[in-house]
Amino acid sequence: MKIIILGIAALTTVFAACNNSTSDKKESNTAQPTTMPADTTPKKATAVTEAKATVSLKEILDGYLQMKNAFAKDNSKDAAASGNDMIKAFTDFNKAVLTAEQAKIYNDIEDDAREHAEHIGSNAGKIEHQREHFDMLSKDVYQLVKTFGGGQKLYYDHCPMYNDGKGANWISETKAIANPYLGKSMPTCGTVKEEL
Repeated sequence: MKIIILGIAALTTVFAACNNSTSDKKESNTAQPTTMPADTTPKKATAVTEAKATVSLKEILDGYLQMKNAFAKDNSKDAAASGNDMIKAFTDFNKAVLTAEQAKIYNDIEDDAREHAEHIGSNAGKIEHQREHFDMLSKDVYQLVKTFGGGQKLYYDHCPMYNDGKGANWISETKAIANPYLGKSMPTCGTVKEEL
C-alpha cells in the first residue's frame, strides 16, 4: 500500500512539474517585454527630416517646373516669366521657419539660384543662354529638394546629349521625359536618374 501511495505521489509530482514548466514557457514567451531598437538615426538626418516637414518650397518649385515645361516647348518668353516668378518666390520665402544651420544651407543655394533665375528672366529671346543658366539652376533646385523635400513626387532626369555630350540634369514632376535642353528637336531624349 505504501508503494501505491508513493507511486501516486511521484506521478502527481511529475505531472505538476510538467504543467508548471509548460506554463512557465508560455508565460516567458508572452511576458517578455518587447524592446525597441535604440534610435541610431544620425542627428544630421533628423535635422533634414525636420526641415522637410516644416519648409515648403512650393512656390519656388512651381516657378522652376513651369520654366522647365516652357523650355521643353522652346518657349523662351514663358521661361523668362517663370524666372521672374522664381525671383518673387525666393523673395517671399519664409526663412523664419529655418534653424540657423538650415538658413545657412538655404542662403548658400538661394544666392546662386536667384542669380540664374534673374538671367533667365531678363533674357527672353535668347533661349540658348537661358538654357545654360537653367542647367546650373537645376543643380541648385536639386540641392534644395534633397535638403528640404519637394512636397510632391519628383523625378531627377538626365539628358546625355546637351552641352556637347557633357549632359545635364533637371527635375520633373512627371516620369515621362520632356527634355528642356533640346526642346522640340529631341523631346524624349533622356532618362530618369532618381525619384525624389
